[in-house]
Amino acid sequence: MQIRIGFDIKYWCGQPTPTLFKLLVEPTRQKDLITPEHVDGGDGLLLEEYRDSFGNRCQRGLSPAGMTHIRLDAVLDDDGSHDEQNLSARETPVFDLPPDVLRFVQPSRYCESDLLSNFAWSQFGSAPPGWERVQAIVDFTHRQIAFGYQYADVFRTATGALNQRVGVCRDYAHLAVALCRAMNIPARYCNGYMGDIGVPADPAPMDFNAWFEVYLDGKWYTFDARHNRPRIGRIVICRGLDAADCAMIQTFGPHTLNAFKVVTEQVSCGAPVALVA
Repeated sequence: MQIRIGFDIKYWCGQPTPTLFKLLVEPTRQKDLITPEHVDGGDGLLLEEYRDSFGNRCQRGLSPAGMTHIRLDAVLDDDGSHDEQNLSARETPVFDLPPDVLRFVQPSRYCESDLLSNFAWSQFGSAPPGWERVQAIVDFTHRQIAFGYQYADVFRTATGALNQRVGVCRDYAHLAVALCRAMNIPARYCNGYMGDIGVPADPAPMDFNAWFEVYLDGKWYTFDARHNRPRIGRIVICRGLDAADCAMIQTFGPHTLNAFKVVTEQVSCGAPVALVA
């Protein structure tokens, strides 16, 4: 299948402001792009691409004083399969984890796994290790948090989500990640596109989504504590320890967000693709 992805974002800066962007699909999906993936910032924003320590494709530029308007419109080929499942996947002892995976069992700014250690072991210590234990954590997180855009809080951490019991997709991911790490299971935060493909359409405006991945049996597997079901058409933009590593736009100075639109939808073969308005 073909999936259209893109965004239309406007933000205002009072003065020229250094800005970092994480808005490009992950490196392994570049080969699937059918149309060019280009962030159009007009003449006032020149972007330079680089990779961060997690391998994410990032860009940097100097946002001019006044309004900046960035857009992207692309089509990507997808195999149409659901998130992979492996119910027999086992946990890897910490001692045997590859060096590059070790950081994903450590606490981070939004995922205070050290603070949640006693709680996690009391809740999930008796669950069979491996996939079943991770799914128990996902089920718990799914029940624990009530979703609502009005509950968005950029400062809420995993412990905050656990105690306040409200949040948005990033809060579900943070809590599940923190609980997995507290159980010595490597987990990493993901951000990207996920449209309403194969499920009833959500009437709410489209947005970027957050989920997480867990390292079991030598492989990373996708889990989604908010939706708690395998989905079709999930497209990763960036990965990290938590949302602090995956900010879509980070300005080194004040800015005001004026418009925000995200598009991710299945495209009928042969149908024309309109540019983001």
